Amino acid sequence: MNLDTFTKIIFMRKRIKSVFVVLFFISFLSFGQKKNDSISKHMKLVQPNYLNEGDSIVILAPAGILIQREKIINQAKELAESWGLKVIISEHVFNQNNHFSGTDKERASDFQKALDNPSIKAIWCARGGYGSGRILDKLDYSKFKESPKWIVGYSDITAFHSHIQNLGFQTIHAMMATSLSFNPEETEQSIETFRKALFGEELSYKISSSEYNKIGEAEGILVGGNLSILQNMLGSVSQLNTDGSILFIEEIGEYKYHIDRMLRGLKRAGYFDNCKGLIIGGMSNIKKNTTPWGSSIEQLILDVIEEFDFPVLFNFPAGHETDNRALIFGKSIKMNIKSTTSEIIFK
Repeated sequence: MNLDTFTKIIFMRKRIKSVFVVLFFISFLSFGQKKNDSISKHMKLVQPNYLNEGDSIVILAPAGILIQREKIINQAKELAESWGLKVIISEHVFNQNNHFSGTDKERASDFQKALDNPSIKAIWCARGGYGSGRILDKLDYSKFKESPKWIVGYSDITAFHSHIQNLGFQTIHAMMATSLSFNPEETEQSIETFRKALFGEELSYKISSSEYNKIGEAEGILVGGNLSILQNMLGSVSQLNTDGSILFIEEIGEYKYHIDRMLRGLKRAGYFDNCKGLIIGGMSNIKKNTTPWGSSIEQLILDVIEEFDFPVLFNFPAGHETDNRALIFGKSIKMNIKSTTSEIIFK
């Protein structure tokens, strides 16, 4: 090998190394920019217009089947009409396809029509169950982005909350149409806070403090929903960004070990790393395993997040219980957790 050839090889190696260094920094900066963009978008969620008398809403069923629920859906329609709203019942709401209220195509069609119609100001989900996640990717959100509207529901509807928030819009975690089948006296606050959330009236809550609470103050964007669905969204485009946020979770019908497993899954995914606070709603109908867990559900949760110092509020009245207070996801809140009473104020 002569000197010229050797010199050329050294030169080419240096150039290749330089190219790799440049590509590395471009990749690094791009990754950082994507994360920052996500946080920035997450912190500036668009608020759909609050409702006024005369506005139209639609009741649709994106998930579980509605068997012999015509009466309760009509009651929901009458309730919304008593607030001065015009109510549309979607075409396929009472369809039946095994577990679901119609085929995926039918349920997606109803949701798409509601998303695309600029005169519809809110989509009120009839019930949860299971099935929302099956139609998330079948929908085109372009017209929704041009004319955003409130998506309302809880439980399985968490799939929509997460996805819509990642698109940059606020949603409402609140009672569904079939919630009217519960005891009217026990659902009074559910109904009234849902109305307030829809019409943009002031929302604030003061409740008695649990002995398990972690005292403190925090401010941040409220996000969250049903624990099982949040776990199901991990690794997808619908996974929540909890950086700088206050996380709300609720669950029903699970074993304690399963709740522990799901929480630790969120933890490993970084849900609590930059979280500002945690609100625990209803943990309803916890199943008894043959092998006792050995601690309360509250202690289970505290054990998962023991290394974090953000405030924690237990027993907030939202979730699968009859008292299901409305929450606006994507909106900034202040939480003030004290030893006797705790307060949540929407800003």
